[in-house]
Parts: sequence; structure tokens; C-alpha cells
Amino acid sequence: MTAEEQLAGWGRRPVVTAVVQTSANLEEATDGASATRGLGRAYGDAALPRCAGAVIACTRLGDRVLHLDPAAGVLRAEAGLSLARLDALALPRGLACPVVPGTEQVTLGGMVAADIHGKNQHTAGCFGDHLRALRLRVGDGRIVDVSPREEPELFRATIGAMGLTGHILEVELSLERVPSPWIWQEVDAVRGLEPLLERLREASRSWPFTVAWIDGVARDPAGARGVLFRGRWATRGEAPAALPLPRRPICIGRDAPDWLLGRSLVGAFNRVYAWASRRRPSPVSPWRFFFPLDAIADWNRLYGRRGLLQYQCVVPSDRGGAARRVLDTVARFGEPSFLSVLKDFGRHGLGAISFAMPGTTLALDFPHGPRAQALVDALNEVVVAEGGRVYLAKDLLTRAEHFRAMEPRLDAWLAVRRKWDPEGRIATALSVRLLGDAA
Repeated sequence: MTAEEQLAGWGRRPVVTAVVQTSANLEEATDGASATRGLGRAYGDAALPRCAGAVIACTRLGDRVLHLDPAAGVLRAEAGLSLARLDALALPRGLACPVVPGTEQVTLGGMVAADIHGKNQHTAGCFGDHLRALRLRVGDGRIVDVSPREEPELFRATIGAMGLTGHILEVELSLERVPSPWIWQEVDAVRGLEPLLERLREASRSWPFTVAWIDGVARDPAGARGVLFRGRWATRGEAPAALPLPRRPICIGRDAPDWLLGRSLVGAFNRVYAWASRRRPSPVSPWRFFFPLDAIADWNRLYGRRGLLQYQCVVPSDRGGAARRVLDTVARFGEPSFLSVLKDFGRHGLGAISFAMPGTTLALDFPHGPRAQALVDALNEVVVAEGGRVYLAKDLLTRAEHFRAMEPRLDAWLAVRRKWDPEGRIATALSVRLLGDAA
């Protein structure tokens, strides 16, 4: 089925008109399409067509499980299978996806394309580290099977490449065996960025899941409120006897007024959040631990008609004060970050241009405003100077020159991309902006 639709990323800007092809057969849906789109949770323009009227394939119907071997912990499915459905299949069987992002509303294909990371990147790496094989439709229309043994160069080039090496049709991955479907969580309040980072690194040495939150409204990160979360899969003795039940998300249903996320109200919310986060160690559901924002189905509407800008970067932890310089830049612009999250990265991603590298990653949410481009430019200058990278799944405003300065691996990846798509048939708004693809 083909229809004209208005599309946007999760940040809700820009809005682009595209010809969308949907079919229960992904091979059919991707035939002649210039890009593939899953559930639309990329924040920027990574899953938007390169120009108005371009054909884009939607995977929302291609979500069949093709093979599940609980004993071996192996799943093969169409790329449109959502993480929510995967969890519903795996957790009752004592299995779990080994790496998950901050939302369940993503597809397997999207997780490959972004080479997503989670709260356990320092121990489990990224999603690509657990892939066994992929099936792709490449630029010349051929269907190709790739793996660490079959076409390994294309396999690595596809992981983390935002769908620009081919349409991802099928994904095969190894699942993790877990002792229970519950998470044992411990939470500490920490004052100040440097103590928070030190506690985060310390926790990462002994806990598989770690993440930190810091008050993004504080004018001086040195004294900002912070909260450290540590987690692991609960043992059978620690876990409740019943299976955890997914939450039924609430819906806002309309755009919030622009004043809602002003500095004073966000600051008040952050004070309450820091206080409310203090709780005793306890088992919690995986939905509460991994996907807290999924409790509100359309939480991006809290940012109003302006839309949402998320900026995520990673900076090497051996460069003293790099994270501080990122947050100081935000404070200098006076833009309140409604949600500011830090995680510890322990290794490089498997993909040829994967985002992850050893260091600290910061994810910052802002209302999209008139100074957004200037803010991203200033943040990118810091990241380039520190030898870091930006996360393309969240990006909207990075300039091509900044991206090239961050990505010394780019030319080698581009050579692989051209080999499989010499006529440049697969492209997105992101590749036009960052790689100079034809619109």
C-alpha cells in the first residue's frame, strides 16, 4: 500500500511529506524506496526522506518472528518487530534482549541502524555486539545476507549507519538468559558533577546497569543535584513471584503550553525528582528501570509546538573535565535541559561508524528554540576539541564539517557504502545534511 503522509522525527521537527510504502512483506515495501522508517523514535531527520515526495518504506507491518530457540537463546525476526513485542516473548521464557535503549517503542531494524546502547554499555557493549546475521536490500535492489562470516565488511558498515547501507529486512541476534524478569535497583543522591561522575565510574566496575541524572537547570554543574541508579537482574530469591506487568501509558493528547518547560518550573520539577528518587534498594519492573519515559506515550508533546531537541555526545573520560565543559556550554547559553542523563561507556561499538567509544555520554533535552543551532554548534566545538562524537539517532542540527571532524572513520565507511550503492539510491534527510547526498 502506498500513501502520502506527513512525517517527523520524535522531536517533531521538521515535518516532511513523503510517499510511504507499507506491506506485510518487507521485501515488497522496500522495493524502490530510498529509505526505511520504523516507529519514528529517531529524534531528528535520520528516518526522514531526503526531499518532499521521496518514497520511504515503513516497517510497521513487517514484524513477524521467524525463529525463536529458547534453549539456544537465538531469535530471528523481521526488522519491524518492536522491542515491546520482543520483551513480551522473551521475559516469560527467562530471556531478555541483551542491550536496550531508553524506550521499548523501537524496532529491531532501528536498533541495528543506530547500534543502540543501554545502561550496560560498559559491560555488554552495544546492540551490534550481539547480532548474528542480517538480511538487507542494498542500493541496486539485491537481497544480501550478511554476518561476521558472510560479507563481514558490509555487516560492520551497516551497524550504526542509520540505514544508509541498505534496507534492513531481517535481524538475528543472541538473547541473554536472566535469573528473573525483575531488576534489583539501588539509588543514591549525589551533589555535584565531579562526585557524580566518580560514583558512576565506581558503580560501573561492579554493577551491570548504571546511569546518572543531573539537574540540567543548575547554573553551576559543580553543585548540581544528581541521582545515581545502579541495577542488575534480580535473583529468584529477590524477585516477586509474579511476572512484572507492562504499564498502560497515559496520553497527554495535546501540545503543552510553551511556558511549561521554563527554567523555574523545570527547576522545581528537578528538586522534586531528586527528592523522590531516594528510595530503599528493591526489585522494580524492567519497564520502570529501563523505559521510565514510556509511562507517557506522547511525552514529546510536553515541549509544545516548538518541538524537542535532544543532543547526545560521548567524550573520552581520560580527558579531564570534558563532561564539565559540555555542561558549562549549556549553562553559558542559559538553556534549561529538562532531562540530563549521563552513562559510562566501556568500549567501541562494533559498527564501522558506531557512536559508542570509551568515555562518558551525555544526553540533554531542550525545547527547540531560536538559539538551537547556535547551541549545537557550540557544543559540537567542544566535542570536536575533546575527540568525541555525536549520536546520529538523536541529531538534527550538526553541520557536515563538525561531523567530519568528529569521524576519522568516515572515508573508509563511505567507500563500503559506494561499493553496494554506487548510484546513491538510498539516502535520507540526514545523509543530505551530513554527507552531501543529492536531495
